[in-house]
Amino acid sequence: MATAAPTSVAHIGDTAGAVWKILAKNGPLSMAKLVKKVRQPRDIVMQALGWLAREGKIQIDEEGRSRIVSLC
Repeated sequence: MATAAPTSVAHIGDTAGAVWKILAKNGPLSMAKLVKKVRQPRDIVMQALGWLAREGKIQIDEEGRSRIVSLC
C-alpha cells in the first residue's frame, strides 16, 4: 500500500502567502470561498490558515454557520 507524500513546509508557506494575497485583494471571505479561490486542497489551506493565525495575521469570526477569515 502506497502512502501519500508528506506535505512540505514550503508548500504550506507558499499557500499561506497565497491566502494572505487573496484576502488583501478581496477582503474578508468565508472559508469555503477562500478554499475555492486558493485552488489548493482544503487540508493545505487549513494548515496555511493555522500558520497565519499563529503569526497573528488573520482573524476568524463565526457568523451563523460560516467562519469568516479576514486580515488583522
